[in-house]
Amino acid sequence: MPRFDDSDFATNLTEARSNGDASPSTTAGGGSMNIPGDGRRGSDLVIEVPATRSSISDASQFMHSLSLSPSMRDHRGSRNSFGTSLPIPRSPRSPNVFRTRFPSLVTTDDRGGISGAVSREILASQVQDMAKEKVEAAKNMAFAFDIDGVLAHGNNLIPEAREALKMLNGDNELGIKIPYILLTNGGGKTEESRCEQLSEILGVPISTSQFIQSHTPMSALSEYYETVLVVGGEGFKSRDAAEAYGFKHVYTPKDILAWDPTISPWRHFTEEDLVGASPTDFSKVKFDAILVFADSRDYATDMQIIMDLLLAENGQLLTRAKDPISSRIPIYFSHGDLVMPTDHKGPPRMTQGAFRIGVEAMYKGLTGVDLERVIYGKPELATYKYADEVLKAWMEEIHNETRIPENIYMIGDNPASDIIGGNMYDWNTCLVRTGVFQGKEGENDPNSPASMGSFNHVLDAVKAGVRKELGKDFKFKWNEKVNPVLHEEGISAVE
Repeated sequence: MPRFDDSDFATNLTEARSNGDASPSTTAGGGSMNIPGDGRRGSDLVIEVPATRSSISDASQFMHSLSLSPSMRDHRGSRNSFGTSLPIPRSPRSPNVFRTRFPSLVTTDDRGGISGAVSREILASQVQDMAKEKVEAAKNMAFAFDIDGVLAHGNNLIPEAREALKMLNGDNELGIKIPYILLTNGGGKTEESRCEQLSEILGVPISTSQFIQSHTPMSALSEYYETVLVVGGEGFKSRDAAEAYGFKHVYTPKDILAWDPTISPWRHFTEEDLVGASPTDFSKVKFDAILVFADSRDYATDMQIIMDLLLAENGQLLTRAKDPISSRIPIYFSHGDLVMPTDHKGPPRMTQGAFRIGVEAMYKGLTGVDLERVIYGKPELATYKYADEVLKAWMEEIHNETRIPENIYMIGDNPASDIIGGNMYDWNTCLVRTGVFQGKEGENDPNSPASMGSFNHVLDAVKAGVRKELGKDFKFKWNEKVNPVLHEEGISAVE
């Protein structure tokens, strides 16, 4: 180990002061990073030592250009660095029947109960028979909603969201259901459990057949891989999701920790984790792929185990490949967002995209080459292709018509995913100010502007889309007193 010479230190410090470099810290890279003024500069209380390293982050030299947050200015169609194809399911998941599981959320009216709802459906069908042109327009439009920052903040409802969804569920002048799906970069649990949670938060029934989370299309990967490491999410919920997709052997970092706690020096492992873990002799397990389903709850452990597997011989722990590039197992990330809205009152919080960039930088720092990885989620084309299939199936379920509506409106809060993806897929896009985007009222995002502009909240965005397709006079409440026999067009003013 080289000896640190005090005389060299003194000589360098003297030279720095004689060159007038005492005020800023001169960097090895030629730039300077000012030290905040504290009134003591020039006194005998402070010695400013020249830096021997650049103040510029080392990470930049490790980053592939497509790791950065994309912008419509770049006209970039994918955040996947090597253009790898993304498998998606041929057909959407089977629907979840909420009338039996969530009877309290089934639409009713003031006359009470399911029978009242049936009576309303009969009356609505009569109204719709007398307004066929408007009905066709309503069936030819659809909405795709992001969730966090648009409909809710975590488990807290954004108030305007419930009214917007109730209107689309039939609380409008036609009594008609206007198709909509939920398209989120969130994840980390099964679609069934997430829809149950959302139904309670939103106060309207949400079916799995109208719901896509970031890793839903990744279910197609079960046709290619049997043994996978699933990363992220609370507890072992991501493992439940992967097993529901059909992966035969699903393990998590906590399973590996239970087998060998020393694999992660800075681990976070509780007694509860130990109870839920499924340890085995992982020295004999060959992993086929790494799937990052959700945000890591233990960066140190997850990154360490991911790196171990990426550098291993054919995905086998405790080994090191002679050529880690040719023997590296694939790694998939469910989305690429850098930040996300939460109930925190400050700026948006970091999410999976930041974790991914950390993994990429580590890998390049250790190997000298870019990490080849695949990213699902918005704004990836595969997610929108899958959304088409989900919309088509949902149209069949609510209107018995197997087709994709022509006029689709994406409502989101993140210009770098919701708006970019919708714009590239030729959807109408609406940017709301209740999440990541915090622009001033009426202000659009300069890099990735929404085609319909920005809105204060989701209800305003929904009304703008509906009025564009169904007319400015369209009423957003069902009139219980409407009488198709007495009103020629089947529509009466809301009292």
